[in-house]
Amino acid sequence: MSNVEDLLQQHGTPPKDVYLDWENGSVIDKEVLDAMIPIYLEKTFGNPAITHKVGWETYDFYVKAKTTIAKPLNVDPQTIALTHSFTESNNLAIKGLLPMYKKKKKIIVSEVEHLSVIHSAKSLFDRQYNVDIVPVSNDGTINLDVLQEKLDDDTLLVSFQTANHEIGTIQPIKEALEIVKDKNEDIFFHTDATAAFGRIPLDFNELGVDLATFNSNKILGPKGIAALYIKEGVKLKSLYEGQLSVEILSPDVENPALLAGFSKAVEIQFRQFDKLKADITKLRDKLLYGLLTSIERTEINGPSGERRVPDNVNISYLGCEGEALTVECSMNGIYVSSGSACSSRVLMPSHILTAIGRKPEEAHGSLLMKLNRLNTEEQVDYVLERMPKIISRIRSITGGIEL
Repeated sequence: MSNVEDLLQQHGTPPKDVYLDWENGSVIDKEVLDAMIPIYLEKTFGNPAITHKVGWETYDFYVKAKTTIAKPLNVDPQTIALTHSFTESNNLAIKGLLPMYKKKKKIIVSEVEHLSVIHSAKSLFDRQYNVDIVPVSNDGTINLDVLQEKLDDDTLLVSFQTANHEIGTIQPIKEALEIVKDKNEDIFFHTDATAAFGRIPLDFNELGVDLATFNSNKILGPKGIAALYIKEGVKLKSLYEGQLSVEILSPDVENPALLAGFSKAVEIQFRQFDKLKADITKLRDKLLYGLLTSIERTEINGPSGERRVPDNVNISYLGCEGEALTVECSMNGIYVSSGSACSSRVLMPSHILTAIGRKPEEAHGSLLMKLNRLNTEEQVDYVLERMPKIISRIRSITGGIEL
């Protein structure tokens, strides 16, 4: 029997299951699955680049699905490039610019970007590019004064996320963009909107960004498909070579079933968007402030109120260790993550929590919980009832010492 099987056997069946680890994995909505199944079995399953009836039918579906995805963002469907993941979209936004605009050699990112942005940018050191990192405040907000100082005539690209995936900070993207474009209209601006898409209103056309990443599975769509908005006139080169396809920047055989799922997920998420946003915000506030007021020695990570995305709850529990917390929560049927998913299998603090000034022991004792339309008030009540007991048990084992 494997170690994992042993763990599962020892875990047993908790009294209730409350899944709050939506940052790291998700189901797909039943309506999304229903939209995908016919394409796997019977219609518009062809290659949209091929000139025959099935190809034409698939291409027609393809155009309509991309129109659905583009509508809530107020952009032309032709400006949406489909990719296989938001990681690919972020890499394409950064690395795809380089061969098209070779004269400038500087890229600016913030210290709280997703690692797919930070690592992508830093990988360019070998190609003699300079990468400048902009610090953030203790609630994760980008320092615009430092951005102003770092901009120069050699700057090719600035990449700042719309909202932080771990601590929920909504960034002042419009203000940052104005600073960049006032310096030089030719500097490109990319925003990773993955943590904001479907949670706060986004209008890429009005905002004026050059490039923007968003994806499917963060709104209960299928994994394996994401998108990059590319403003008209911006030129990118594909990251790899392949066959003729409709998606020039992802030269592969398109997957119509995944596109159907993505399109349906967008349709559902924005069907009653204002109500959904208000409902999730209400649940978040009940969970966030309930935990902060019922458990001593806690610290909120990120801002509060309207400057925080509606789905995000991130709290440091002093005197606790994150891995012990996630296991104890799991034993109680509460599924959460400690630190960021990209760091959870390595005993090192999240780069985002250290960027906002958390000590390693405070970062290690943090839990990230996320909410979506599948979560209920009954589930939040269960978490609020269980968490004080969980924290008390962990602190009794450690002696409550800040590890």
